[in-house]
Amino acid sequence: MRDGYDRTDPNFIAWQYGHRDDPADRTSWWRPWLDLITEVVARGVAIRRARIVSEPISEYIRFEYDGTFTNVAAGEQIRWLPRREATDLALPGNDFWLFDGTILRIGHFNGDGRSTGHEIVTDPDVIKLCSQAFEAVWERAVPHEQYQPA
Repeated sequence: MRDGYDRTDPNFIAWQYGHRDDPADRTSWWRPWLDLITEVVARGVAIRRARIVSEPISEYIRFEYDGTFTNVAAGEQIRWLPRREATDLALPGNDFWLFDGTILRIGHFNGDGRSTGHEIVTDPDVIKLCSQAFEAVWERAVPHEQYQPA
């Protein structure tokens, strides 16, 4: 839900200097994360990611957008929701991953977008809140293949 994360990330810096992954050369961008996603999706698990972004998008979100084709190729379903279209949604204050509807991984970041750690939550009320928020965003968000960032 942030408009930028760790701007010292070597991949982001390389992108700023013009590096782009070649869609035709999977071996150049097939990372362990993407291998894992491919394996999990092959077992029938749906991996969905929703990104809430300000428009016009930040340079960091442009970097994420430009590289999202790799996630999609691995089997992730990704949607984008312009922040102005989320005003009436109740959203948690932190990024999160929900696993199997029972485990929540909350990510914490400093003001510069660098990770300061995470916590695992199993409280059913918190999981319900985050699950409902995600579904509301997912329903409203635009699939990656159709999203044209401003």
